[in-house]
Amino acid sequence: MSRVNLLPSQIRKSQELRRRTLLIAAAAAFVIGLVLLLWIIQGMRLSQVNSDIEAQNQTNASLQQEISGLQQYADLQARAQQQEELLAAAYSDEMAYSGVLVDVSKVIPNDTYITSFGSAITPPVAGTTPTDTGTTFVGTMSFSGSTLHFESLSTWLTRLQEVQGWENPWMSNISQEGTTAGAYTFDTSVDLTQDALTERGRAGEAVVGG
Repeated sequence: MSRVNLLPSQIRKSQELRRRTLLIAAAAAFVIGLVLLLWIIQGMRLSQVNSDIEAQNQTNASLQQEISGLQQYADLQARAQQQEELLAAAYSDEMAYSGVLVDVSKVIPNDTYITSFGSAITPPVAGTTPTDTGTTFVGTMSFSGSTLHFESLSTWLTRLQEVQGWENPWMSNISQEGTTAGAYTFDTSVDLTQDALTERGRAGEAVVGG
């Protein structure tokens, strides 16, 4: 059976145009709706980012306030450290002379006595190269005394070497006392190493010497 289109061509064209117009309008509406949806989503994301930034700014402000409050303790710690360094520097190269006298009493021969002694502390200059043995000398100490027997002088030198922190004992002068047989006067010196210093003396030297 054949179909017969009874609508006039003008009406048919009008309906076709209307359908196309509706399709275009629907497509435009879809695109506009999609753009609006994307705009809303991006707006929500931007709002969340702004909220996060604001929250972080508040956190930073709070932390900065805490840091400012703790700064006084940092300043106090810095001042305390400076005072400790000053105290350490004050004790730099300290040597306990009471210990020196005890050491002398242990090593001096029975027939020998000391008439005088002195010391000179000369801290090593920064950058000074230690000796071949790795020893750094910090000063010297000298003794003057008398003994009844010449052999005691050798004993005296040998025992001086045994004291910790005393190195290179030598006798710069030996002379017989007047006409008295067997009586001698002498002058002796030793080099002092860091071991001759007190613990705080060594610590102070480390601070001063850097």
